Amino acid sequence: MAFIGSLGHCVGMCGGFVIAYTTAKVDPERGKLWGGTAHLAYNLGRVFSYMIIGALFGYLGSIMLISKSLHGALYIGVGIFMILMGISLSGNLRFLTSIELSLTQFTFFRKLFGRLIHSKSLGSFFLLGMLNGFLPCGLVYFFAATAAATGSPFWGAIVMAIFGLSTVPVMFGLGTVAGFLKSSSFRILMIKLASVVIVLYGLYLTYKGYWFLTDPDASIHTCH
Repeated sequence: MAFIGSLGHCVGMCGGFVIAYTTAKVDPERGKLWGGTAHLAYNLGRVFSYMIIGALFGYLGSIMLISKSLHGALYIGVGIFMILMGISLSGNLRFLTSIELSLTQFTFFRKLFGRLIHSKSLGSFFLLGMLNGFLPCGLVYFFAATAAATGSPFWGAIVMAIFGLSTVPVMFGLGTVAGFLKSSSFRILMIKLASVVIVLYGLYLTYKGYWFLTDPDASIHTCH
């Protein structure tokens, strides 16, 4: 799901960010190995931010697992959120646009981005990736909600790590295949496919929450 989403949503959301830092920071004279390492550092920074988000949401989810009723309510809430997000991703509902607020409007973000974009150190690529990782994004919200549903900081971090690593191939290779990935027909197809999968998963989690609330014998081990 993360990989399909990266082919559609991530290219549109973060493609400009990647192209901007590639143009400003990656020096061709340093060779392809250095350039590849720089791109890797940037993507590892993103994944690290996602893991922090996952651990935080997993912890918040664990607070709600003190009772089966709250557990069920969490699943239903997450499921409904995912259904709305999937429908919005398909372009049939203005839900994502209302929650994907941009941090770039804030002065501190612009100053930090400005300092990092002019630095050529590998550490600056990692920090820039971390900064990108905290940008509001619908797919990040989706997987953060999934992390919350695990009810565990550890597994929440793992969920977000899988999400981040699944987006690396597309974001890493964006510079060489940007024309193909940004073609409208291909992006629309991938976004539509991702939206269907997200809605189906949201329906599954809503059903799972309903099971927790109505079946006295339901548990995290028996509810499938």
